[in-house]
Amino acid sequence: MDKFSLIARAPVEEIFKPEDLKKLLASKIQLKHYIGFEISGLIHLGTGLMAGAVIPDLQKSGVQCSILLGDWHSWINNELGGDMATIQRVAVGYFKEGMKISAKIMGADTSKIKFVLGSQLYHNNDLYWQTMIDVAKHMSVGRAKRSITIMGRKEGEDHDLAKYFYPPMQVADIFAQGLHIAHAGMDQRKAHVVARDVALKISTNPLIVKGKQIKPVTIQHHLVLGLQKPPMWPVPKDKLQEIWSTMKMSKSIPDSAVFIHDSEADIRRKMEKAFCPAGEVGFNPVLDWTKHIVFRCRPKLVIKRPEKFGGNITFNSYSDLTRAYGQNKIHPMDLKNAVAEALVEILKPARDHFAKPKYNKMLTELQRLRVTR
Repeated sequence: MDKFSLIARAPVEEIFKPEDLKKLLASKIQLKHYIGFEISGLIHLGTGLMAGAVIPDLQKSGVQCSILLGDWHSWINNELGGDMATIQRVAVGYFKEGMKISAKIMGADTSKIKFVLGSQLYHNNDLYWQTMIDVAKHMSVGRAKRSITIMGRKEGEDHDLAKYFYPPMQVADIFAQGLHIAHAGMDQRKAHVVARDVALKISTNPLIVKGKQIKPVTIQHHLVLGLQKPPMWPVPKDKLQEIWSTMKMSKSIPDSAVFIHDSEADIRRKMEKAFCPAGEVGFNPVLDWTKHIVFRCRPKLVIKRPEKFGGNITFNSYSDLTRAYGQNKIHPMDLKNAVAEALVEILKPARDHFAKPKYNKMLTELQRLRVTR
């Protein structure tokens, strides 16, 4: 598989723009990537494994990967009670360890991932703040308001002024670090569009490649569904995109998410309760997880059944699985049990890691804190 195809495969859903990425890969320069995170609570599969799945593909393509631990962004967004000291402690402790083990599970070389604490990037860095203002000068107030959704906030609601600093700060993070590739989930798409729109207009920290000012490439990965039933079922075709975006895995609904260090019992319990309509392949969180997590980590899925119900069956591809499920040849509970056992195995390194006293202390401290969203 060539470098572009490797980077573009699932769970990547969108690249701005494919031709720009191909040019960068052909330029033979050392490409730099980042993905940034708010420090908002326990790490679930949608955060850890989805981001972690893209990093090894970038590494294999020769890209230097980094993770920004967004302490200032988290403070602005009132995460973990809005206490900066707590946010920073969790960022460099639990969150860093959680993202390292998540990326490792997905095949990344974690020794080559650079972790950057936001406050370290901003401290005594006049050029960063000049870049942020330069970006803001090319954004309207209306656009900043529309971009508020990247924080998980609703457009149109009244917010404190600090929250409108968030979008230009997120864009400035890209240029201040000289990054060629900005990466995030699909919910961060608006910030990435702004970054590309202002890239040729800013004069502070522009992205220069071989003497030419260019736009950064942005990569948006898939947002896996939460396990809960959608607010309306069946989902009308004209509401599919809207409902999907509101149904992403969320730490605020614990049983809709599997966390990277969940116990075997919790994984099985959550999967048993998961929404998994018979014969439905278009909007099915269990199949969604199977495609983007199980088949990404394993070459096959074994569904165990009593002989009277057809006996065990092995699927070597996601397409074969969805074909059988869509024809009602697989019972939902059999699928859920198989996926649960696959996740138990896949997440064992994370459970083992956070069972160690040093890291278990980090996890226990965070579990005691009030998670804001």
